[in-house]
Amino acid sequence: MRTVEDFAQIRQLNATGRSIREIARQLRVGRDTVRKALANPQPKPYTLKEPRPAPVFGAFRQFVDDILEADQHAPPKQRHTAAQIFRRLVAEHNYDGGYDQVRRYLKQRRRERTETFIPLEHPPGQRLEADFGHIYVDFPDGRRQIPVLVTTWSYSNCPLAIALPTECTEAVLAGLVEAFNFFGCVPRELWWDNPKTIARLIHRGRERTLHPRYLALASHYVFAPRFCMPATPTEKPRVENRVRDVQRQWATPVPRVANLAALNTHLREQCLAARDRTCGDNALSVGRRFEQDRAAALPIPTHVFDPCIIQPATVDKYQTVQFDRNRYSVPRRWAFRVVSVKGYIDRVEVVGDGTIIATHTRSYQSGQKVLDPLHFLATLERKPAALDHAPVYRDWQLPGVFARLRGVLVDRLGSCVGTRHYIRVLQLLANHSVEHIEGVITQCLLRGELDAAIITARARQLPRSNTLSLSDSALSLNLAAITVRPADLAQFNRLLSHYPDQGDADVRRDDADVTQDQPEATEVADDAQRMGEAGP
Repeated sequence: MRTVEDFAQIRQLNATGRSIREIARQLRVGRDTVRKALANPQPKPYTLKEPRPAPVFGAFRQFVDDILEADQHAPPKQRHTAAQIFRRLVAEHNYDGGYDQVRRYLKQRRRERTETFIPLEHPPGQRLEADFGHIYVDFPDGRRQIPVLVTTWSYSNCPLAIALPTECTEAVLAGLVEAFNFFGCVPRELWWDNPKTIARLIHRGRERTLHPRYLALASHYVFAPRFCMPATPTEKPRVENRVRDVQRQWATPVPRVANLAALNTHLREQCLAARDRTCGDNALSVGRRFEQDRAAALPIPTHVFDPCIIQPATVDKYQTVQFDRNRYSVPRRWAFRVVSVKGYIDRVEVVGDGTIIATHTRSYQSGQKVLDPLHFLATLERKPAALDHAPVYRDWQLPGVFARLRGVLVDRLGSCVGTRHYIRVLQLLANHSVEHIEGVITQCLLRGELDAAIITARARQLPRSNTLSLSDSALSLNLAAITVRPADLAQFNRLLSHYPDQGDADVRRDDADVTQDQPEATEVADDAQRMGEAGP
């Protein structure tokens, strides 16, 4: 086969005026070769006008094509390989050709079906892509898999990764609110795959039935909710690549942290460091391009969005409402009434008549009862036996002075009466802090005032700054040593005996000697009464 150098030599000799016969004789080539060189500056590559048919395989192409067509509707892991097709050809059609012919044909067909793409470029501030990834993290209690919400701007490729306890709807809401605050702006479009926590139903094309709270989020921040076509993650390549960055770079080696907050601190540092890098063929860094994103994006609303899901619930006879396969307690007065339950990623709030009536730490287990002992104090007075048999009170961790008070009350007043007095003391915790009641109980134990009514009065009278703790031993001893002198009522008797013939007190007020030398009888009596009340 002739080379470009051969053609160039022929064309140069022809340029000197030599004929085709002379050139052919001198270079010892055929005259047809000289004519081809004069017609083209370089040799044409060898190409087949049509594929060379395999001598044996050609008759089986339709059978293989039918197999490939059926594979389009088969599960991905149950589709034919080249070896399996070869085995079927031999077993079913007595194919006597080679395996390599089958392999080459399948390679050609797959090349024809491989998807190609059109380069896209999104304007600044227009698009934010979101998706969940998963990483393993070492916590003090062991290794766990954690979902990470990753958001990336399509123009600048500026990312944010947030570790969340779950992928539920309220986690999506909380993560997006945090992302908007982190970026300081809102995209005009927010793109997702089709997670069921957001897109409840997938209709024809890009039509979706969305979760009402996600619609509320979109309405609050005025962005357009957008979704990829099913099974086409290539419509949001930026965030798909960032998910791989989180897994392969930011979480490799496996992070070892104390809690989710520490993990999010680590992820945020990586996101900020990513702004200093360039992406692809862009001359500007990610951070510089994100400035263009922020300038063209929407502003954050002044009022805050509440990132929770809200659902109605009816309080049952156990003073609990159900939320996410768990039950949470409410106060007694809301039993058998309809309330609203607000689920956040970290807590559950129960709302009645527009007011928060209960707040609990959210449980992500199943079948749990999250109960507050204070909610059952009113019922406890009518069912005192529950104090020892209900887990909500049996497992209640109170300062040791409470158990000491109960023991003293039971020893002095008996089991039944003493327990009821102790329950009345516990009911004070509905309006006072544990520390305040702890100080009041300590003071009453030192004074020997072992009565629920006296402890209740002390709790209402004693300011918080004067409450005692068990560690205030020196102050307790000083208080125990204080005594108040009883009132001297003899002064009142002497006053009456000094004026035996006088009338009532109103007449004595007109006497100049009384008003100058002696106090009035009513004032003395009032002073005596106040001194008596000031006694121990």
